[in-house]
Amino acid sequence: MSDIPQEPVLYIAIGLVLVALLVLVLPFRVKRIEENLESFFLVMGIIAVSISGLWGWELVKAALKSPVMIGSLPIGIFQVVLIFGLLIYYFNKPFANGIISLAGKLGPQIFIFLFIALLGLFSSLVSVIVTACILAEVIAALPFSKSDKVKMTVVTCFAVGLGAGLTPLGEPLSTILVSKLAGAPYHAGFLFPLQKFGVYIIPGVIGIAIFGAMYIGRKVSLKSEAAVPEYSETLRGSVMRAVRVYIFIAALILLGEGMKPLMIWYLDKISPWGLYWINTLSAVLDNATLTAVEIGPTMALSQIISATMALLIAGGMLIPGNIPNIVAAGRLKINMKEWARIGIPMGVVIMLTYFVALVFTQS
Repeated sequence: MSDIPQEPVLYIAIGLVLVALLVLVLPFRVKRIEENLESFFLVMGIIAVSISGLWGWELVKAALKSPVMIGSLPIGIFQVVLIFGLLIYYFNKPFANGIISLAGKLGPQIFIFLFIALLGLFSSLVSVIVTACILAEVIAALPFSKSDKVKMTVVTCFAVGLGAGLTPLGEPLSTILVSKLAGAPYHAGFLFPLQKFGVYIIPGVIGIAIFGAMYIGRKVSLKSEAAVPEYSETLRGSVMRAVRVYIFIAALILLGEGMKPLMIWYLDKISPWGLYWINTLSAVLDNATLTAVEIGPTMALSQIISATMALLIAGGMLIPGNIPNIVAAGRLKINMKEWARIGIPMGVVIMLTYFVALVFTQS
């Protein structure tokens, strides 16, 4: 991989800004791009890395291996999505019956609250990848309208993306955070995210679950004997969904790496609270890459907390922002506009709420 120039290079900076604008605008304006989001992001990732001049064998290996490996373990999001997809394909009827029966007995508001809260909190223990598959299949099984399924998916993905930050088991962001802060002065270990972020993350997950129960639960009805929604997924569709997720993750690796020069050149010129809002880029960029670039032991704890919280929150705003978003949107056929209609306003409200809370608690 080529080294990033120490000083800003104008044509590279301009090119990367244009790529960022295309990524943010075209999926909302061009229907064909909206329908083939992973291919579009792959092309944008290739262009970004080419503009930055950062091509190298290590990057190619990372893009090819990341979707199929977790660290050194020979299993990744591709295999998990494929296995879950095949299991549901063959056992969809009893699975859906069980979900509908449980939801009918609990009632919509209690079921939705528990579903969002438990997935959000346990995503840090069972990995966000497994959580994402459970999330998508449960919502697919519910006898909700498409509109209510979109709402429940987006709200739950905010909780899962936030909760996954509690331990290094949850998602790569926390793993990288702990790794970068392992030495002095923080000596971060496994419990570091929980100790430092738990007071912000846990109430946030519970708050999102309460909001979801009120926002969605009061409008829907659930009966234990409700009809199971028709299962329309084909075997080929189950396999191709895993392939599309593979492409999406590889694309985000390339896009994040390609955008590194912009972040490195201009990061030290941004105030701590400016960085909080700049991190809304996590809605379209890999938040693990942003963590690797931004977080370091020379930062004050307050800066680390504010920057990381912004990355965790903003990931829910658009489909590319988090693994659960990508998996659920693919399974439930949610497009970028449908997601953004709920994700952007909800994300802005959560970002503002946390901004006030962080300013108050860290002043």
